[in-house]
Amino acid sequence: MSSVESGTLDKETPVYDLPVDSECKATKIKIFSLAAPHMRVFHLAWISFFMTFFATFAPAALLPLIRENLSMTQAQVGISGVTAVVGTVVGRLVMGIVLDAVGPRMSSAVMMMWFCVPVFCISMVTSGAGFIAVRLFIGIALCQFVCCQYWVGSMFNVRIVGTANAIAAGWGNMGGGVTEIVMPALAAGIATGGVHNFSAWRWAFFIPGGIFVMMGILILVFGVDHALGDFRALKKNGILSTNKGSAWLNVKCALGNYRSWILALCYGFSFGVELTVDNIIVLYLYDQFGLSLVTAGGLGAMFGLMNLFSRASGGALSDLMATRFGIRGRLWVIFIIQLLSGAFCIAMSSLSLNLSGTIATMIIFSIFCQQACGANYGVVPFVSRRAYGGVAGLVGAGGNVGAIITQLAFFQGSEASPHFTVPAGLKWMGVTILIIPLSLLFIHFPMWGGMLFPGDPEVTEEDYYIQEWTAEEIAQGLHSTAMKFAMESKSQRPRSHLKKGRASDLSISLDPPSKPQAIAENVEVVQSSAVAQVAAEEAGSN
Repeated sequence: MSSVESGTLDKETPVYDLPVDSECKATKIKIFSLAAPHMRVFHLAWISFFMTFFATFAPAALLPLIRENLSMTQAQVGISGVTAVVGTVVGRLVMGIVLDAVGPRMSSAVMMMWFCVPVFCISMVTSGAGFIAVRLFIGIALCQFVCCQYWVGSMFNVRIVGTANAIAAGWGNMGGGVTEIVMPALAAGIATGGVHNFSAWRWAFFIPGGIFVMMGILILVFGVDHALGDFRALKKNGILSTNKGSAWLNVKCALGNYRSWILALCYGFSFGVELTVDNIIVLYLYDQFGLSLVTAGGLGAMFGLMNLFSRASGGALSDLMATRFGIRGRLWVIFIIQLLSGAFCIAMSSLSLNLSGTIATMIIFSIFCQQACGANYGVVPFVSRRAYGGVAGLVGAGGNVGAIITQLAFFQGSEASPHFTVPAGLKWMGVTILIIPLSLLFIHFPMWGGMLFPGDPEVTEEDYYIQEWTAEEIAQGLHSTAMKFAMESKSQRPRSHLKKGRASDLSISLDPPSKPQAIAENVEVVQSSAVAQVAAEEAGSN
């Protein structure tokens, strides 16, 4: 009987190509490796998210051509940009719940298989209304982001999870830039073969639709939920225990933590802003500077292509600051980077008559905007362990809500009555970006502190995460995964607090066990200690 089947981590625990911690999460990232399961999952996660981003913004990349073909009004063009991201708000919230219930492998595969349908169907639209409707359904696929972050987060240690999540998400977001190069070139290439332009853009969508199908198959064949195996088997045998029928408790845990909402707000004005710019940039360059579709697409793509390194560098900065200042350093990274993002958004708005100046400031703006996205998700894994998927989904949904708000407030209107010109919209969007990070001042973790005030070194990580579980669940050992995470997350204390922590029976060494048996012993110690602590508290209250 294997360790998964028996519900313990015994001598048959697998040997991995990468070094792992007490949760069998990798403590190192090898980008050019396909080692199973950690790096294989990493690449499946970001490529599938990349394709959803590619497909969602492919219509925006061809919008000048589609606008002419379907005789769309300016109002319809604006509404299509909003609908491309509005469906994902609900989708991301639901996906967080689904992930906690069935795991990332099946969730990702089903997503890719389902949403290949609207990608194919957009080639058949004949009106502006039909185009808007299909963009709504394609955009729902962006909830693949939550799968990506959840999946990668379950594979890498807390010390590097910010970097790993940021690289995966950044490379996925890069699909929004790549599509602005590939789709116009693809449509132009098809047109040179004798196909009319109004048919060429339609045939172009069969490429991303086919890749959706292929990715769904690859995830099913090569993907794995967790380093230890199948999600359902791990839940059934207690390795990833969750209480049956506890979905609502998980949702309450995510929604009831005020930190989730503040991070969702900040993410709305980093990732949401990125989505907005992806929607408007090609058409803006095409109309404002009289460029060809291919040229406007190539220049506009630079905004999204910065994700090759920018979002990852935001996550890396978050991890770097955490090594010295703990979670407080992570919060300051978000704050500073997001302020810089707003400043360069305003700068870009003032250069509307200068193409080279617009492109230069756009690139700098994109770097800070995307770094802020990566830095936000450097904090997300620490908000809640019980409802990690729910928190990731809520924050991700916040990104789409931010995109809806910014597009409706600053870039929506008709030819007769526009709310703003695009440069004016960029200016006021930048002002809003400068204000939003002030909300981070209110985030405070009892054991780690916040931006302005330190935490209490006498409060342990176990004290914080055990509050999410009832006494009955603790007695059943359903909290054991959270306790292992608490053990690893002690690295989020500032260096000055690492030597001051309470020497309780819940404090366990950060060093990963050298033998699989030691892992099991650590889990057993945490579980028995937690039960004793809660029992003592309940006795005291009586």
